[in-house]
Amino acid sequence: AGGTMSVEVDLLVQEAKESIEAAQNYRSELQQRLQGLNQARKQVRGSSSQARETLRRHFSELQAAATQLLTERLAALLAEVDAVEADSVRPLDECQSIIEHGVGQADELLRDGEAALRCGLGEKEDKLGSFTKKAMHIQLDSLPEIPALVDVPSVSAQLDESLLALLRERVSRHGSVSSHPPVQIEELQERPGSILVRWCKVDEDFLAAEYRLQYRRSGSRGSQYEDAYIGRDCEFLVLHLDPHTDYLFKVCARGEARTEWSAWSTPQTGVTTLAALEWSPGSEGYVLSSRRNMALRNDSAPSRCPAIYSNTPSYFCGQTLTFKISAAGQVDRRDSLGVCVDSRKGAESLQRDQAVCISTNAGAVFVNGKEMTNQLPAISLGSAVTFDMEVVSMFPVSSGGQNGGSFKLRVTIGSGNREVVFDWLLDQAVDCLFFGCSFVHSGWKVLVY
Repeated sequence: AGGTMSVEVDLLVQEAKESIEAAQNYRSELQQRLQGLNQARKQVRGSSSQARETLRRHFSELQAAATQLLTERLAALLAEVDAVEADSVRPLDECQSIIEHGVGQADELLRDGEAALRCGLGEKEDKLGSFTKKAMHIQLDSLPEIPALVDVPSVSAQLDESLLALLRERVSRHGSVSSHPPVQIEELQERPGSILVRWCKVDEDFLAAEYRLQYRRSGSRGSQYEDAYIGRDCEFLVLHLDPHTDYLFKVCARGEARTEWSAWSTPQTGVTTLAALEWSPGSEGYVLSSRRNMALRNDSAPSRCPAIYSNTPSYFCGQTLTFKISAAGQVDRRDSLGVCVDSRKGAESLQRDQAVCISTNAGAVFVNGKEMTNQLPAISLGSAVTFDMEVVSMFPVSSGGQNGGSFKLRVTIGSGNREVVFDWLLDQAVDCLFFGCSFVHSGWKVLVY
């Protein structure tokens, strides 16, 4: 009986241990959720206080500016009143001094006349004579003109009462508060030395005229967001990023017929683990950009059609490889853009065995040196040609002397809005390939990413 007891105890112990472990997992799950909730609350509180701060600052700036404008306008109008008043009073003052002078003369004359009448007979004749002469001298019938009231300025102020109504109407619509940005980042896809950012509208009612994408290095102090793209597209490839480095991305939109941008989306962190694709330096007939992702065919190899390859087999199956033509030269049917198993230094073109490529001339596609019947649009300035590959099958072939067997890749080449899809047979398994190009004439410039 002791044996069965201990077995049962063991089972109970085992069960208890499992329950304890489950409880621990449950607790840590709940704690993680609490952390998530805290972050959510932080976002709500943080963004709300930021919005408040933005509103207060904006409106106090507006208030100050409006007060200053009104004060300046009032001062200008008061100055106009002062000027009109001064100009209008001057002739009245002049008229007044003429009249006052006349009154003085008349007073004097009256005094003289009365004195002449009052004096004794002996002096009367003389006095009256000189008085009459004096009276003749002052023209007692000439009176100065004084202006009629209708001809004198009557200063008044006219004020347009509709300004306040206009202002009220504009102010009542000024500014808005949104709880969610109208666009959010949908996905961040790593590419060699770059990240493809895709975003989408989350507010159905928002009519976006254009989008704006910004990014910055994460964690480095003082690094500012910078514009990567402004336009109507909903995706953009941000180039020239350092691998194994976190970058923050955010996007906003501008509504139809609006000047202001919407709120920013929640920033998302992206990283690429893939090193940027580079052309091989020191290739005859080509000069490279400082980042080595752009090759320019110059005329240092005029007589030949030299090929240039990547510095390592850096194109991996499952990736998208893009060649972008940023300058074009004269077209030739021997030109080629594509991928290959080996970087043959002597080879003139990729129209050969162990390579697939497209020619600039009429977009002809070559597989292992053989031209296919399907064609893509001709390649010119601004063209972007993409290569996508996936492993379809590896089947061993025991007979026929081939060791290892045959290896099949499904290749998709896209150019313009057309693409060709075909299977490429190779005699050994490869998971990374060289990319390359060759041009007969100078002037071609190819960016690779």
